[in-house]
Amino acid sequence: MGVTGGQISPVRSRERFLLGESVEGSVRGPILNSWVRSRMLGLSPEQTDLPYTDDFDPDSRLVRAAVPVLDQLQTRFSGSQMNICLADGNGTVLQRRFGEPALAGRLAPIQSVPGFVFAERYAGTNGIGLALAERRLCQVYGAEHFAERSQSNACSATPIRDRFSGDVIGVLCFGYPRSYEDPALPVLVRRAAESIERRLMEQSSARERALLRTYLDARLRAHAGEASDDGGLIGLDELTDGGLDLQDQMVLKAKATELICNPQRAAVEVSLSHGRGVTLLSSPVTSLSGVEGVVVEAVLTGDSPPAHHLAASKPTVSALGALALAATERAESLPWHLTDPSAAGGGTAGPVRGLVLVGEPEVGKYAVAARRRLELLAEASTRIGTTLDVSRTAWELAETAVPRLADYVTVDLPGAVLRGEESADPQADLHRTVVHGIRDDCPFHPVGHQVRLDPGTPHMRCLQGEPAVLETDLQATTPAWMLPGLEHARGILAHDVHSMICVPLLARGVLLGIATFYRAQDPAPFGEDDSRLAQELAARAALCIDNARRYTREHTLALALQRSLLPRGLPQQGAVEVAHHYQPAESGVGGDWFDVIPLSGTRVALLVGDVVGHGLHAAATMGRLRIAARNFAELELAPDELLTHLDNLLVRLDREEEDASATGSDGIVGATCLYAVYDPTSQVCTMARAGHPPPALVHPDGSVAFPDLPAGPPLGLGGLPFETAEVRLPEHSTLVLYTDGLVDGRHRDIDVSLDQLRRALAHPDRKPDETCRAVIEAVAPEHPDDDIALLVARTRTVPADRIATWDLPPDPSLVADIRGAATRQLAAWGLDELAFAAELMLSELVTNAVRYGSEPIQVRLIHDHDRALICEVSDGSNTAPHLRRAASTDEGGRGLFLVAQLSQAWGARYTARGKVIWAECALDAA
Repeated sequence: MGVTGGQISPVRSRERFLLGESVEGSVRGPILNSWVRSRMLGLSPEQTDLPYTDDFDPDSRLVRAAVPVLDQLQTRFSGSQMNICLADGNGTVLQRRFGEPALAGRLAPIQSVPGFVFAERYAGTNGIGLALAERRLCQVYGAEHFAERSQSNACSATPIRDRFSGDVIGVLCFGYPRSYEDPALPVLVRRAAESIERRLMEQSSARERALLRTYLDARLRAHAGEASDDGGLIGLDELTDGGLDLQDQMVLKAKATELICNPQRAAVEVSLSHGRGVTLLSSPVTSLSGVEGVVVEAVLTGDSPPAHHLAASKPTVSALGALALAATERAESLPWHLTDPSAAGGGTAGPVRGLVLVGEPEVGKYAVAARRRLELLAEASTRIGTTLDVSRTAWELAETAVPRLADYVTVDLPGAVLRGEESADPQADLHRTVVHGIRDDCPFHPVGHQVRLDPGTPHMRCLQGEPAVLETDLQATTPAWMLPGLEHARGILAHDVHSMICVPLLARGVLLGIATFYRAQDPAPFGEDDSRLAQELAARAALCIDNARRYTREHTLALALQRSLLPRGLPQQGAVEVAHHYQPAESGVGGDWFDVIPLSGTRVALLVGDVVGHGLHAAATMGRLRIAARNFAELELAPDELLTHLDNLLVRLDREEEDASATGSDGIVGATCLYAVYDPTSQVCTMARAGHPPPALVHPDGSVAFPDLPAGPPLGLGGLPFETAEVRLPEHSTLVLYTDGLVDGRHRDIDVSLDQLRRALAHPDRKPDETCRAVIEAVAPEHPDDDIALLVARTRTVPADRIATWDLPPDPSLVADIRGAATRQLAAWGLDELAFAAELMLSELVTNAVRYGSEPIQVRLIHDHDRALICEVSDGSNTAPHLRRAASTDEGGRGLFLVAQLSQAWGARYTARGKVIWAECALDAA
C-alpha cells in the first residue's frame, strides 16, 4: 500500500490485521505475507530487542567493495536525515552511514550500531528482512513495519548479489523520514547496489590476474634458467584458422573448466576432430597475495598444425573471463601465448603447448554448473511435452529435474486442469499430481492428496502472484510457514531436506498449478541461479501442460459430442440380436459411427461408417451423416440408393466448407460406409458399401467368411455408382460390421489382423456381447490411433407358420374373402382381439390395390412374436397413396385416414416389382 489520501501509512489495515480480520486486497501482497509470517513466528509489534553479534568480518569482500559506494552516498545526502546501511546475507548490519553525523548519537543503538540482525524472523516486517525474503527491491512505509519502533520511518532496500553465483550476499537499505519519499530513491538504491556488485567482480578479476602473473613469471624464470624441450606456446586464435575449429575450442575450454574445479595436478586426454589429440595438464598455483588457483595447459599431439601457424608473435594478455563470464559471469579465459618453437629446443619443434585457462576453483565450479544448467534446459526442450497428457507432462518435468537440479519434486495441479478446464479457484481445488525423487519413500503427501494451503506458505505466495519463492535453509530454523503443519514438516526435515524452490506454473496468463523443488542429498542449498533455472523449467512445462490441457478439453468435448450423436440404446426389433462396442482413439476422437434401424416388414438396417479425420469437425460431420442415413433408411431406400444420397450430401457439405476454409476450418475429405438390410422372413441380407471394409459372416457351423461385396467409391467423390449384393444368412448366423480402426493401422498388417479376426469369430455358440469382447481383446490394438466401431448381429428368422400369404386377382368381390381368411388366421394365432382392426385395414388396403394398382396383388400377414401384427398389401404399381383429410361432403378419401388411426405405424416401400403398403398394430394394443 503506497500513498493513500495524502498519507503513507496503512494504519487501519494493520489494526484490522492484528485483530484477526481479513485485509486481503487493501495491503500489498509482500507486506501482507510478511505480516503473516511474523505472526506465525510469534513476534509482537511491541518487541524492541534484536539479536546482536560482533562475530562478523568488518573487512570482508562485501565491505571492501561497498565502502567507496557508501562514502559517495554519505556525501550525496550530507546534512539530511538519511540512514544508509549495509547488511550481509543473514540480515546482520555491517556498516552504517548518516547524512547528518549527529544522528548516530541521537538514535537508539538498534538504528545506529552495526551488528544487530534485522532478518524477518527477528525484526518482523522491515526493509532488510523483506529484501532478503523477497529477493528483490522492496519498500516499506510507516505502519507497514511490523514493529512499533520503526513506524515513524520509511525505507527502500535491495539485495546485493554475487554476480558469479547469483546468490544474495547482502542488502543495501536506505532509511528516511516519510517526507523524504521520492520516486527516484528506488532507482538510486538499485544503482548503488549494482556499483557494489561490479566492484565485487573487479575483486575476483584482480585475484585471477595475480594468478596469471604468477604463472607467467614462473615460465619466464624457467626459460631463463635452462632450455626447455617442451616446445613453445601457440595462440588459440592462430590455431582456429585451420588448426582448431570452434567446436574443438569449446570442447577444450569445457574440459579445462572442469579441471579448474579441482585444485590438484591432473592430466586428461581429449579427442578432437580430424584425429587430433590434446593432453590437458592442470597445476595448482598460488599468487604472491596468497590467492590459490589452477592453471590448465594443453599439449597438442597427433598431426601438427600448418607451419605458418607457428610464426612467432609477441605474448599478449587480455582480460579474464571470455569463456566462463559468458556462461556464468564468473570465469575468464585467456588467449594462447605465442613463442617461436625454434627458440627453445635448438630449432627442433617439440609438442605445441599453450595456456587454456587460469582461475580459482570456485570460478570453475560456477562455470561447470552454468554449462550443466544450459544442458539441462536443452534436454528439457526434448523431454517435457512428449505427449498431450496433462499428468504425464507434469511427470516429465519432475523426471527432468531429478537429480540434476533437485532431489525431490512435487507438482500440484487443480482438478479442473486435469480435466482440461481452467480452474476458477486453484487454492480450493489443488491436488497432488506428481511426487518424484531420488528415493521411493518421499516424505511428501502422496499422489491424489488434496492439497490445502495455509496463508504465508511459499505455495500460497506463488498462487497469489509471486514468480518464485526460494527457501535456502529449512534445517537451521524452521520457517514460520511450516508451523501450522509442523508434524508433516518434521517428516520432511527428517529426510534431510534443507532447501526448496516453489514456482507457479503459468502459461498464457492462466495459473495451472505449482511445482516445488527440494534438495536433501546435495549439500549445496538452492541459490538464485537454481531458482531462475527452476522458473525456466516450470515455464516450459507450463506451456506444455497448457497445450495438453487444451487438447484434453477439445478431446473431451469431441468425445462427448460423438457419444451424444451415437445411439444411446438399441431399438426394439426382432430380426437380429445385436451387441456393439465403440472405442475412441487415444490421439483424438474420430468420426466412426454405427446404427441399428428397424424397418417395415420385420426387417432391420445395420450401418457402420467412418468420417476421415479427427476432432470436433469429424465428430460433427459424423452426426450429420448418421442422421441423414437414418432419415434415408426410413424412406425405405435400397442400400445403393441410400449410399448415393449420402454421397451427394457429402459433396454439398464439401462445397459449403470451401468458403469456410479461408477462416482455418478443415474441409471434409470423405467418409466410408457399409449399409446392410436383413429380412428375417426371407433370410436375405442386401448390402452395399462405399470404400468400407467388408463385413465378416460367421456361419452356424463356425466357419468365417468375408463376403466379396462390390467395394464402391468412398463417400464424397460424387457421381460414381454403388452396387448391391444379396447374401442368404441361415438362422443363427452372425454378421460382424466394423470400421478400419479394428484391423488397420500404421504399424499393423491388415492381413494379419483379418486372420486374428477370423480366429476370434470362429465360435458360433457365443452371444453377440461375448463376441464383441472376444474381438476387442484379440484384434484391437492396445493403444488405438483410430476409432473403433464394432457391430455384431446374430440373425433370427420368422417361422413359416407365423406368415400368411394370399395372392388374388384385381376383383373387388374378393375383398370379403380376404377379410374372412384373415380373421380365421388371426384366430389360429390367438389374436382375435385384433380381428376387427385388421379387417378394416385390409379392406381399405386391398380395395386401393384393386382399384388403383396393377397385378400381381398379394396380401401378407406377419405375426412378429410378442411385438406386432403386420399387414402388407403389394401390387405392381409404383404409385403410392397419400393421406389426406376428406371434407364432410366427400364420398371417399377416408381409407388411409382409418388405417393411420387403427395402426401404430404405416407406410409404403418400393420393390423391384412395384410397391408394398403396410400397416403395423402393436400386440399390447389389443
